[in-house]
Amino acid sequence: MAVVKATESDINLLARLLRAEAEGEGQLGMLLVGNVGINRIRANCSDFKGLRTVPQMVFQPHAFEATTKGYFYQRARESEKRLARRAINGERNWPAKYSLWYFRPQGDCPPTWYDQPHVGRFKLHCFYEPTGEECSNVYSTF
Repeated sequence: MAVVKATESDINLLARLLRAEAEGEGQLGMLLVGNVGINRIRANCSDFKGLRTVPQMVFQPHAFEATTKGYFYQRARESEKRLARRAINGERNWPAKYSLWYFRPQGDCPPTWYDQPHVGRFKLHCFYEPTGEECSNVYSTF
């Protein structure tokens, strides 16, 4: 059962984001991007207050560089749609389980990102989850 409302259009949009942001990280890497996105919708804190839909999350200004690239606008494949559905249905994996941020640095993961602690790395992406003071909601949304 979905943890956020999502139309077929929303699933396609999220699937395109997963591919554009993390295709080189494989299926789990793409799913982790989906985890972060769904966390942003559900947490309602920090930079993500007021996000309630997949399109709001995907197109939040300055949130995802991939939305400025042509590759993002190509049609979603079935494999990516399946991953998007898994994220929408609440499947979460470490290190993105409670993460609201990730990025791909040139080298090692910095110990903090947007003043939030590093919790893990998957291949080339570093993941950061908020402190309880910053966003306790992310720990109680599921």
